[in-house]
Amino acid sequence: MRPNWPRLIVVLVAVVALASGAVWAGALLWSNATKQPLPMDDQCRASVGGATVTLTPVQAENAAVISSVALARELPSRAVTIALATAYQESGIRNLDYGHADSVGLFQQRPSKGWGTVKQIMDPYYSAGKFYDALVRVKNWRTRDVNDVAQAVQRSAHPDAYRKHVSKAEVLSSVLTGQSPGGFSCTVGTPGRADAADLAALLGKSLKSRAEVSTSGTKVVVAAGSEGLAWAAANLAIAHVGEFSISRVSVGAGDWVHDPHTLAAWTGIGGGRSVTIAVTP
Repeated sequence: MRPNWPRLIVVLVAVVALASGAVWAGALLWSNATKQPLPMDDQCRASVGGATVTLTPVQAENAAVISSVALARELPSRAVTIALATAYQESGIRNLDYGHADSVGLFQQRPSKGWGTVKQIMDPYYSAGKFYDALVRVKNWRTRDVNDVAQAVQRSAHPDAYRKHVSKAEVLSSVLTGQSPGGFSCTVGTPGRADAADLAALLGKSLKSRAEVSTSGTKVVVAAGSEGLAWAAANLAIAHVGEFSISRVSVGAGDWVHDPHTLAAWTGIGGGRSVTIAVTP
């Protein structure tokens, strides 16, 4: 007798659904009994006004690098908006080792078109730098339509594809460049190793001469040249919370404490050019 495959599939789907429901119900009972919040998927969130953008931690790290390269070059937030809209379309802000033809990386740049070697392009700092090299050569890039400037750099077969990502890119750019204080948070259930020295090296590489970075035990201190740059440094650190086991970030009177269960909110947001970042020992 031949098996009734459609019916078996329906039964299997029903069993999986029931099992999933039982797991969820158990988690809900645990939450109610312990008064603890249900675990949240690892994620990051940028908010400006009523607009919110949610990213994976990997996307957040890459977006922060794209922003920091522009900041190190003293490019305006508009440059970051254009770059992020491009990265959203080309790779979903993921550092892909594959793509159309020989395209790779955040911006799907092609070695055969002179963007660099595969190894170079797969370095987010390098690929972002090459993108900005091309961007600043576009006539009137500071005032032209974001989609059109991105297309002038990328020369895509889909010339209007970047337009749908502009609003998300604007929110991310505003937060990551420090224009919107207190608008960024991440949660990671199981952070990686704590390493204040490596975190300081990353911040130094990203901010270069625009900030002084030092370490003191399990803390990293950033003395920024402006309040906006201080918030940009804080958000760059938060974007790497999972990699460096960051537990707390302070900017002047502003304070953020990592919560592995939910997205923690900033408290006491105020001015300041000094950033203190604590890692869990």
